[in-house]
Amino acid sequence: MLDVVFGVPRRVAGRTLHVLRTAFEALESIPRIASAVDELRASLRQCERLATFAAGELPELVYQLEQIRERLDELDRRPREIVPEEVSPVSRRNG
Repeated sequence: MLDVVFGVPRRVAGRTLHVLRTAFEALESIPRIASAVDELRASLRQCERLATFAAGELPELVYQLEQIRERLDELDRRPREIVPEEVSPVSRRNG
């Protein structure tokens, strides 16, 4: 009978202690969570800056690629020089 009388308060005290420990651990982790959120925000800002830079540079990149394509097309339209058949393109590049 005494086990029941003393057992209930002991279980209540044990559960209360467990809840308090868990709550304290949760409170201790809040600064780490806040730090992780700050790092995430900084990473998102950096991604936003990178995306803005890329969006600003894409038109220039497209323009340069079009210029390169036009030059290559112009080179394809020029008459080709007659090259002796014993000289292969690989040996011409190497010397």
